[in-house]
Amino acid sequence: MQSLDDVPIEDWDFEWDEDKRRSNIRKHGIDFEDAMLALSGPRLEHPSPKAGEHRIVAVCPLTGRLIAVVYMMRGHVCRIISVRAAGSNERRKYHAHYST
Repeated sequence: MQSLDDVPIEDWDFEWDEDKRRSNIRKHGIDFEDAMLALSGPRLEHPSPKAGEHRIVAVCPLTGRLIAVVYMMRGHVCRIISVRAAGSNERRKYHAHYST
C-alpha cells in the first residue's frame, strides 16, 4: 500500500471533496488545509481498509494537539478523506513511538 512516505515531499499534491471539507470543519473544527501541513511533520501511520479502499490513518501534531488524518494515495496525489482529534489509543501509540 502506498503512503506519503513513498513520494518525495516536493512531489506531494493534495485533493479533497470540498463539501466533505466544510462538513469536517463543522463537525471536528479542523480544516483539511491545516491537516495538509500537519502531514509534513512527524507522523505515525497505520492502514485503515474500508470498502476495498486502501486508506491510511496518520496521527500527527497540529497546534499543540494530535490529530488523525484519514487519506488515500492515488499516484502522487494524497486525497484527504477526514480529519479529527486523535483518540486516546492513537495518542498513546504516537507518544510511545516518538519518546524513544
